[in-house]
Amino acid sequence: MFDRLSSLVIALTLVAIVAIFAALAGGDPLSIAMMLIAGFIAAGTVYGALPASLPDAQGSAPSAEAPQPVSLLRHPDFARLVDQEKDPLLGVADNIVTIANDAAIRLLGRHIVGADIRTAIRHPAAAEWLSRINDDGPLETINLVDFPRPGQRWTMRIAVLSGGQRIIVLSDHSAIDAADRMRSDFVANASHELRTPLAAILGYVETLQDMNGDTDAPTRSRFLAIIEREAGRMQQLVIDLLSISRVEADRFRRPTTPVDFTAIVRGTIAQLKDSEAARPIDIVAKLGDEKQPILGDEAQLGQLAHNIISNAMKYGRAGTPVTVELAREGRRVRLSVSDEGDGIAPDHLPRLTERFYRVDEARSRSVGGTGLGLAIVKHISERHQGQLDIESELGKGTKVSVTFPLAG
Repeated sequence: MFDRLSSLVIALTLVAIVAIFAALAGGDPLSIAMMLIAGFIAAGTVYGALPASLPDAQGSAPSAEAPQPVSLLRHPDFARLVDQEKDPLLGVADNIVTIANDAAIRLLGRHIVGADIRTAIRHPAAAEWLSRINDDGPLETINLVDFPRPGQRWTMRIAVLSGGQRIIVLSDHSAIDAADRMRSDFVANASHELRTPLAAILGYVETLQDMNGDTDAPTRSRFLAIIEREAGRMQQLVIDLLSISRVEADRFRRPTTPVDFTAIVRGTIAQLKDSEAARPIDIVAKLGDEKQPILGDEAQLGQLAHNIISNAMKYGRAGTPVTVELAREGRRVRLSVSDEGDGIAPDHLPRLTERFYRVDEARSRSVGGTGLGLAIVKHISERHQGQLDIESELGKGTKVSVTFPLAG
């Protein structure tokens, strides 16, 4: 391997040797001097043209020091990625949190940066797993139950890097668990609601089969009436279950068909007055003659109005008015249904739209309620971008209102 200094020494040596041979051969001193000057100039030119270091035998230039690899956790592109990640993400070096995105800081607190990861994520399962993992540890998902608060569940995933570095990602599974619990509760409640009337029907049928002759005719008539009532309850429950299933299936599809909400409510009232529903004469309609155009599903809006009005008829006191009113409020229309019943305690109001929730279970069953009426109202209202409000005062009655945006 030659460098610039070695090349210069060799060039000057060759010039000197040529000059000595020329002098011994009897050359002209002036010519010898000119030859030396030309040689020095040539050597200087060669020295300036040569690179600082010449390639070695393998064709690669030596370097004084090999470049050090950049840490992933300190790379600016990684910092940008962390900021864009919605799930809490932590970068850890030697068990110390060196980087945390906004989601992680909101979840765990700003103090976690610079803290030991085993104290930053305060959960027994996380601390135990983090204390034993090594660079060859398997990648697995750790469940953090009741983290960071009771009733919540998060998962923790770790990517192991070189040099004692790790990337930790936390994911919230609380909503998934809540949906699973809701689905299980729904199936259990539906099964219970169907089993109760079915058991009554089977029991009375068995008794009828053992009865003798015409002497038991009055009892037989009473039992048949009970069977008919319980079968009707089952039928209504199945209808409501199918309704809530259809509404949930359509909840992400906004209605686009223009309908007249006034005509829908008026038709619902007429249907209730012609039916065998209790207290049809107590309905007081204040709808006005003005059309109220909205974008909606006519069948679902009719069901919404039917459920609200029939609830007021069931739970209001007999002989008191059930007032149904339509009023325009700016660019929205409000349907309000008021009764003069016993009212509902404030602690029950937030749960009235839950499936199968009843304030008075015995009374609800006696009037044929399935516990799904207001849940259906809530889902239909949400699909139509409506706002549902329930006001009640003990001893004075209840008012259920829902507002929808007007079309156009």
